Amino acid sequence: MATNSSPALGSPEPITPHGASPSQAALQKKLNPVLILLLVVAIAVALTYLLDSGAYQREGKSILPDSYHVIDKSRSPLQLLGVGEVAKGQAQPVSLIDAVVSIPEALEKSAGLIFMVLFIGGMFGVLTRIGAVETGLERMLSLTRGNVYVLVPTMMIIFSFGSTFMGMAKEYLLLIPMVIAMMQRMGLSSLIGLAIVAIPVKMGYLSSITNPYALSVAQPLVGVPVFSGIGMRIFVYAVLMVVGIAFMLWTIHRAEKDTSVTAQWNSAPLPTRHLWVLITLGLGIAFLVYGSQTWHWEEEHLSAYYLTLAVAFAMLGGLSASDTADAFLEGMKKVLAAGVLIALATSVAIILKKGQILDSIVHSLVGLVGGDNPFLASVGMFFSQLLIDIAIPSTSGQAAVTMPILSPVGQLAGVDPHTTVLAFLLGNGLTNMITPTSSGLLIFLATAQVGWGQWARFILPLCLIVALLSMGFLAISLAVYG
Repeated sequence: MATNSSPALGSPEPITPHGASPSQAALQKKLNPVLILLLVVAIAVALTYLLDSGAYQREGKSILPDSYHVIDKSRSPLQLLGVGEVAKGQAQPVSLIDAVVSIPEALEKSAGLIFMVLFIGGMFGVLTRIGAVETGLERMLSLTRGNVYVLVPTMMIIFSFGSTFMGMAKEYLLLIPMVIAMMQRMGLSSLIGLAIVAIPVKMGYLSSITNPYALSVAQPLVGVPVFSGIGMRIFVYAVLMVVGIAFMLWTIHRAEKDTSVTAQWNSAPLPTRHLWVLITLGLGIAFLVYGSQTWHWEEEHLSAYYLTLAVAFAMLGGLSASDTADAFLEGMKKVLAAGVLIALATSVAIILKKGQILDSIVHSLVGLVGGDNPFLASVGMFFSQLLIDIAIPSTSGQAAVTMPILSPVGQLAGVDPHTTVLAFLLGNGLTNMITPTSSGLLIFLATAQVGWGQWARFILPLCLIVALLSMGFLAISLAVYG
């Protein structure tokens, strides 16, 4: 592996794929994620006019099967301006005014998540100013001589354990800038650094061997124990990880062809201040995992934790109060766009709910499932979950909405409950790898400063491979569980 420079962590320069041509870079600038999400918001508004409004009856968060009913709707053109009259109990489309108002409403609703992302950016701004991460990475790379064919599979397997066993996702935000810095030090792009973290996390969620966020909701709703069917999920995990690692190594191999200079790693001892900062960082990540799983920290707790870590790093790194504040604010600026993206993604769900078409979308997509052929029914479940996830990107939320409906539908078609849950896991996980309405994906992209269009083009081939594999997994599951 080769390089002759060491890009700074969190560099504000535009990020393009390794070896991208000027025309490709120009195309990436046109695919601004804000514009993409504004288009999605506009489509959501249009759907509130085009689709019938309807609702399921609910018990708590769970939907009652066969309870869907259409709600009478006024489709007067005046509704677009928000001035039409609506009878009591009648649904109405979302007006342009409501569509605009949904964005600040979404900002308020997602405030905890947005501030968490900003505080992560601030914390890494402090780490960048200190320089400890960069020097630490140089020493780490000197031990392996920059052999990514050892580093990458090892890191990906470790990252996948947290997501597939414990449902970890946002906890990895701390690691993204560090892995990106490592890849940049080796002459590779930030996109590759992001993928080394994001792909195993997403593959872990796709298989969810013991992921409590997915299984504790989905499995009981179809009438099976929370962790039953684990053998099939282990098989799915193993296959997906082999494919994910192979995809990354193939990508890195292609990128290496553009690298021609010789790597020179600094193997001198770490400065004492940097050593203490890195030790604190390692302990901080370990305690973050423990605290998140033990005390179920929400975004507000995580934001406070990142702020505390930033102060600790500044003290150990010898930064003055003024330098610390400047570095923290500079780091926040680099991820500020994430707040807008998260708000726009959340506003889509608000619009669908205001127009009372979310349940209608679910009801229509469930219609993809049917017939007497169990395999076709399971594939129909998979594709319906793929599409439902665009509107409901939350894993537990999607399980609560869809499992009570799909479980009886699947049983009528001869689909075992474990296969129904597997179709949910695969559909939900696959869409969350690429959909611009997933706040989880957006904060990963914002932390890495990678555009959604750039990520979508990169990950699409892997998504298509996983989609084909998923249909194979469903066929095997049907054979195993009968």
